[in-house]
Amino acid sequence: MFAKPQQEHLWLDRLVGNWAFEHHCEMPDGTKSATEGKMVCRSLSGMWLICESSGISDDGQPWSSIMTLGFDVKQNRYVGSFIGSMMSNLWLYQGDLDDAGKRLPLQSIGPTFAGTGTCKYRDTIEIIDADNWLFTSELQNEAGEWVKFMDGPHRRA
Repeated sequence: MFAKPQQEHLWLDRLVGNWAFEHHCEMPDGTKSATEGKMVCRSLSGMWLICESSGISDDGQPWSSIMTLGFDVKQNRYVGSFIGSMMSNLWLYQGDLDDAGKRLPLQSIGPTFAGTGTCKYRDTIEIIDADNWLFTSELQNEAGEWVKFMDGPHRRA
């Protein structure tokens, strides 16, 4: 009845801890912004990773977000979700670890920046070393090209 953590779940444990980050954004319209913040990641019995982030935007507004990640044994892939105080939609993730075991691209679908329709998104977690990882966000444009709009180096606090 109770699932047991698998090798894939252990990969997520690398993110457990306290982190400081810097997010650098360049939106499709060319608008740039940056924010610093903190993230606390904890394990839920080895099955799920729960990451809570907070920071202050360029215009002084506080924000917070929660990301969940786990490995669905039946689907044989990573799954998760993301919510943020700055948006009204729920992001659902699905992804597969790369062959090197360093990058976890997470696919999602969400509203376009223009506000009409939806598009594909990809958030990628890339492990640099035990104390550093990179979070990158991309969207797929109408031509099918992936366009990076945010990157955020995280360092263990």
